[in-house]
Amino acid sequence: MDDLDKRLLNVIQADFPLVSRPFQALGTPRSLTEVAVIDRIAALKQQRIIRQISAIFDTRSLGYRSSLVAMRVQPERLDAAAAVVNGHPGVSHNYQRNHAFNLWFTLAVPPTSDFEWTVQHLHAMAGADSTRVLPTLRLFKIGMQLDMEGKNGAERDESGAGGYTDARRPSAGRDGLRPIDIAAIRELQEDIPLIPEPYRPMAERMGLAEPVLFEVAAHLAAQGYLRRMAAVLYHREAGFRANAMGVWVVPPERTEEVGRIMGSFKAVSHCYLRPTYPDWPYSIFTMVHGQKARDCQEIITAICQATGITEYALLYSTQEYQKIRLKYFTPELDEWEARARRAVDDAAALPAPAGQRN
Repeated sequence: MDDLDKRLLNVIQADFPLVSRPFQALGTPRSLTEVAVIDRIAALKQQRIIRQISAIFDTRSLGYRSSLVAMRVQPERLDAAAAVVNGHPGVSHNYQRNHAFNLWFTLAVPPTSDFEWTVQHLHAMAGADSTRVLPTLRLFKIGMQLDMEGKNGAERDESGAGGYTDARRPSAGRDGLRPIDIAAIRELQEDIPLIPEPYRPMAERMGLAEPVLFEVAAHLAAQGYLRRMAAVLYHREAGFRANAMGVWVVPPERTEEVGRIMGSFKAVSHCYLRPTYPDWPYSIFTMVHGQKARDCQEIITAICQATGITEYALLYSTQEYQKIRLKYFTPELDEWEARARRAVDDAAALPAPAGQRN
């Protein structure tokens, strides 16, 4: 990658234009032609630097229930357990981490699904020893953007732009989703084609003129459903080979103050308040990314110094089992649940083994 590639990656991670000719819009201020921008992005995809360019939606606003889930699985069963978890179409991220709770994944289900039943079923099918549901209680920051230009990750942004929300309060989406909104979501969540007018075929499949699609997208953004269009990168191929989840023991009376400080660090992509359990005392979670594990530790040390919080654990991702963008309003989730419930019913209908019958 040259410097132009790196600057371009920084820009499209933050915001990919929702305009008729987005590649031209990206190229003009950088003295690049539309074709040159498309060629650069195509090359970065070929090199597996860019994973996907598509819409980022607010899961809760769309009516989906989601949570981080941690499982403790016997090491010899871990790969098999991960495969079971990955079989659920609502699992977007799934990692092995260096902790007794060694399998970590995000799970989302639509409003028609029973979240607790789904977790219990995955727990049983994966053969986990323990499973902890860790939903977001308070969002202090979300904004995954890898700095490709090598700035100091310990820099802080105290502008308050992290997007603080209380997940226990009603979410956005005041007016409800219309059929045209759902159709637009299904299109915008797909990886955009590398052509001069990538949104035009989306609009045509919806039976709309392209300007109408942009009006629908603007409505989705105003309602809080659509966060932005953006690129997501392959972390390791982009040079960020270490990612660590810093989890912190924070006194309840300090969570608001500490969460805002932690979220102000530019190297922190996600910062959440989550519930604790007797075997899990950590309430604030921070995700940091670095080129080496040492970089992550430096950021964590800076956070300690800024907050005075010194009781923490640093969980490194040792294997990526899955990382995709969640797709909404597709039939796969309903199909998975129907199969899972049939399997449970079939198992219950089988006669008990000899010696276990009443």
